[in-house]
Amino acid sequence: MKINYVTIGTNDRKAAELFYDQLLSDSPFEKIYSEDRMTMWVNDGFMFALAEPFDGNEATVGNGSMFGIQVPGDAEVNRLYDLALSLGATDEGEPRIRSEHQSAYVRDLDGNKLCFYA
Repeated sequence: MKINYVTIGTNDRKAAELFYDQLLSDSPFEKIYSEDRMTMWVNDGFMFALAEPFDGNEATVGNGSMFGIQVPGDAEVNRLYDLALSLGATDEGEPRIRSEHQSAYVRDLDGNKLCFYA
């Protein structure tokens, strides 16, 4: 069994797409789709997608939900944290060592929680 994609909800797909385009710009992710209510990026058998909810209701964040983005080193954790904040994300935990790994936490424009870790 393999988990191979994650989709997060957005209430402003254009703004969220711009945020993630810039956040993922120096990564191996490639945008493959951006139409209707969804935008998708892929990398080596994994897909990340933004979607306006199919049912037409407002997208909300899952309390306790988070997704982690593993990067090659501490400097990249720090760079992505700073970049995310400059793009409008909110701080959820400055870069520092946690559980023996450098990590930092932010919430994207829709409140989805991201963890950058090395």
